[in-house]
Amino acid sequence: MIFSERIPMKRPAIWFLIFVLLFPLLQAYFYFDLMADWPPVVQKTAYSCTKVLMLLIPLISLGVIQKERFRLRKFTCRGLWEGTLFGIFVFAGMCLLYDFYFKPGGIIAPGTPVAEAILKKLSAFGMLKPWLFILFGGFVSVIHSGLEEYYWRWFAFGQLCRTVPKLPAMLISGVAFSLHHVIILGTYLGYSTVWTWLFSFGIAVGGAYWCWLYLRKDSIWASWVSHVWIDIAIFVIGYDIIFNQ
Repeated sequence: MIFSERIPMKRPAIWFLIFVLLFPLLQAYFYFDLMADWPPVVQKTAYSCTKVLMLLIPLISLGVIQKERFRLRKFTCRGLWEGTLFGIFVFAGMCLLYDFYFKPGGIIAPGTPVAEAILKKLSAFGMLKPWLFILFGGFVSVIHSGLEEYYWRWFAFGQLCRTVPKLPAMLISGVAFSLHHVIILGTYLGYSTVWTWLFSFGIAVGGAYWCWLYLRKDSIWASWVSHVWIDIAIFVIGYDIIFNQ
């Protein structure tokens, strides 16, 4: 983990743990569903505020309320090869599936309803120029993925491990991690398509795996680099869908 050696976290209140696990789902609902037709500036502000809250909630909970002591740890190579290989494997699988199945089949491809849904959201965020899309993709792939690893693996999974055994904690965390992705996938693919639910299941499995990797290697660096590769694949596919029409 990035912060201290095995932080002696107190057992969290159940209501707070539920909030921690469901907060990303609520934020995705707000800016992907409830605010879908609101002015772009409101959507961007809401998005930014929720990400700041994801950063602050663990720090306030542990540092201010529970008064835990933690410090920034040095970079470690533990698990980097495993995380990188897993990320590259999923990256390749996603790109191959898109190129040889979804795109030729017109399921997820330029000119489809999926492309229109993505264009609508990009328009709201002012990301219709290729260079802006690439910059945003870089931010999400590197910075945002790090924020999610910090929130989900270090904090949420860490809190769960203080409440339930490790295996249930991994499974619960993986499922909770997938919930806000259901909203995102449903926005673009529709809630009635089987792909939304299959992809969400895959994300739950990936989230549980990252918890397992984090638990074994005692570091979020490995899961972070793995996460980066998968987010890059999403934006590579997204670029082709939007700008190669």
